[in-house]
Amino acid sequence: MKRIRKAVFPVAGLGTRFLPATKAMPKEMLTVVDRPVIQHVVDEAREAGIEHFIFVTGRNKHVIEDHFDRSVELEMTLREKAKLAEINMLEELMPGAGQTSFTRQQAPLGLGHAVWCARDLVGDEPFALLLPDMIVKTEGKSCLAQMMDVYHDVGGGNVVGVERVDAKEAHKFGIVGIADGPGPVWPVRNMVEKPKPGTAPSNLYIMGRYILQPEIFGILASQERGAGDEIQLTDAMLKLLASQSFVAFEHDGQTFDCGSKLGFLLANVALALEDGALAGPFSQGIRDILDGSGKAKTARPALVRRAV
Repeated sequence: MKRIRKAVFPVAGLGTRFLPATKAMPKEMLTVVDRPVIQHVVDEAREAGIEHFIFVTGRNKHVIEDHFDRSVELEMTLREKAKLAEINMLEELMPGAGQTSFTRQQAPLGLGHAVWCARDLVGDEPFALLLPDMIVKTEGKSCLAQMMDVYHDVGGGNVVGVERVDAKEAHKFGIVGIADGPGPVWPVRNMVEKPKPGTAPSNLYIMGRYILQPEIFGILASQERGAGDEIQLTDAMLKLLASQSFVAFEHDGQTFDCGSKLGFLLANVALALEDGALAGPFSQGIRDILDGSGKAKTARPALVRRAV
């Protein structure tokens, strides 16, 4: 059983749901509290022990590469002003030399195609895949760190992170069919991308965290199209299931879909309330706004899900 050293981040999406903000800035660089969405996801991977960060980018995404590089002018200015706390913070977030790689996805052909674009950088070893839209807030270990534990406990294979979704919404997601058992880990028996309403094998959807074996690349090389006329990762995993084991893991955290406006805003609220300096005045500010408007607090559970 090989150790998981590398993680893939597909960041080539256009972010059309956030226009006009994403006209000139990648959606992955929108900030949740004080750092970009992609930084939160990379931090999760680093906490889990990832050593090599592979970004599948597209046109006009160079700012992501710049974000994970040094800014000499900024550092000089901070040193001149003796802002040591800011310097130390930037140092802690900076990947080491040679720990980041970038490759291009020239056309938006789906998640499966984006993963396939990373094949030469991953090589012949298992890897983690983290969707950059999904921020997962946990109380203890990060979501990927929990999945690493599962990977070792079951002796390798493939692991997909899952959460529960209302059965009426299952047709919007990649859904797994599982063997009977109490969880939070189940053998996967089936997978389907965006099943027709009423046909989903369960209400567990794949929520953007994966540990995959390198044989997935050979399957994706066929470039077969699936739902939406795109190369679907779920379809390739289903074929891999015929020869390798998959387990589904229901983590114990809270996921925010930052690819949607509401999920993004709620992520800002949740993480701001965890910030020691912001929590008090921020929560009071929210109460003042709600009291002033006379509107009750509302939230859509589909965008803020807590695993149970």
